[in-house]
This record gives sequence, C-alpha cells and structure tokens, in this order.
Amino acid sequence: MLKEMHCFARIAERLSFSRAAADLGMSQPAMSQAITRLERAAGVRLFERTARDVRLTAEGKALLPYAEQVIESVRAFEAESARLARPTIHLAYPPIVGALAARIVRRLAGRTPAIGVELRAAGRGTAAQALADGEVSAAILATPAPARFVTAARFHVTVDHLAVPVGHRLAARPKVIPEELGGQLLLTPGTRPWPGLPGRSRMVADDDFAAALDLVAAGAGLLPIPQLLVRTVRRDDVRFVPLDAGDLRITYALAWSKERVTPELMALVQAVQDALWTR
Repeated sequence: MLKEMHCFARIAERLSFSRAAADLGMSQPAMSQAITRLERAAGVRLFERTARDVRLTAEGKALLPYAEQVIESVRAFEAESARLARPTIHLAYPPIVGALAARIVRRLAGRTPAIGVELRAAGRGTAAQALADGEVSAAILATPAPARFVTAARFHVTVDHLAVPVGHRLAARPKVIPEELGGQLLLTPGTRPWPGLPGRSRMVADDDFAAALDLVAAGAGLLPIPQLLVRTVRRDDVRFVPLDAGDLRITYALAWSKERVTPELMALVQAVQDALWTR
C-alpha cells in the first residue's frame, strides 16, 4: 500500500498521471493500476480524469494529508533505523573545544562506513567519571588525565586574555602583564593554579568557564581565559583584556579506557588527530 500512496501523492502534486509516472520510473498503465488498487482499498474515488486534466476529488483532497503523513513517517523510520544501525561513539568534551568536537563528528560521518558520534558537553570531573563508568567511549580531558586512562592526540589552548569585572582598574588597560596581578585573586577552572602568574588562586568547577565568568562579574576574582572563548562570549558586565603571560596554556588530550577499545574508537582517535592537523 505504501507504493500506491507514493503514486497518489505524486499525481496530486503533478496533476498528471504521465508526469507522475515518469518521476517515479513507472509506466502510465502501472500508475493507473496503483491508483485503482488504492481507490478500491479506500472505497472512494481519488481523482477525476478528463481528456484534458486530472483533478483531486473532495475525498482525494481529504485523504491526501494522511497519505503524505504516512510517507513522511516511513522516511523518518528509515532514516532513524539507518542511524541506529551505524556504529556510534559517545564522546564527552569540554565546551571550550566545541568547534573541534564538531569537526570530529563531520569527519566520522563522512568516512566509509560512517560512524555516528553522540556528543556530551561536560567538565573534566564529570567527563572522567562518565568515561570510567562506560557511559562514554572517550573524552577530551584537560591533562594530566587520570592514570587509568590511555591518552593520545594532545593539543594546547593558549590562554591570552584576562576577564575582569567592569569598573576594575585593569578593565581599560590595552594589555596586562603578570607583574600587575600581584595581590589579585585568580579563578582557576581546574585543580592547579595558573603557572607563572602571581596572586592568590581560587579553584572553581573543572572547565566551567561560564560559572567562573559569573564570579568575575560579581567581583569575586579575575579569570585568565583563552581567546577561543573571548570570541564567543558577549557580556556587558565583564571585560576581556589581552594578557601577556608568555606560554600560558591549557593542554587537552583524548582519553579512553584500555578495556574498551573498538575499531570505532580507533577511528575516533584518527579523526581527532586529522582534525588537529587540518584546522
């Protein structure tokens, strides 16, 4: 019956049995037979045909949306079943490297056979726990990663700006140098203080720069931040000032459990390495 509904919908669109038949790669007699079968099953006439034109009957107009809904549901079923049949990798990642995660998804979707990737944005602690529990196949973690995980594809995110609250004495500076941070409270998203920067440290949630920026706006500290985030964050209560702190950076790596290695995971490792080389 699905074939007949396709014929019905196409004729209703084209208002021509011959053009609809050509669209579907059928002969005109076969198209007519399909409509006859559908009309018998429905118990109503769907089309009025004359030598000059084809028109939907009132019953045909009423039934057309239902046929189109059936066709669309079948297409959605086929698409979803194809997606579920693909091998799938579950990848946790910190939001700061979201652009890289998107490139990885596109690379794996474009390979043959395609590999699906389910992304989960998560801070370091949450991602590491999900990886340990087997909820994700791999995770992009700030290093050093827990020793129980295998790591590869290391890369660095340069920290070259300082987030300060509006009205702070450094907010109008064209550039800040480390010597100007003595006595300041620096927010640290992670478990280690910023190397080479003076001042006191306050630890905040792993990789949660959004929450740390709320603290900056509240006057609870200053936040060294990568330009990757500066380009995407728009806030009226925070200023981003260039920070000349030398080789200040956060290092990330792809991590996975050595007990859960699959061909799809190895394809993910390769995709991450390729994405890092071809930015």
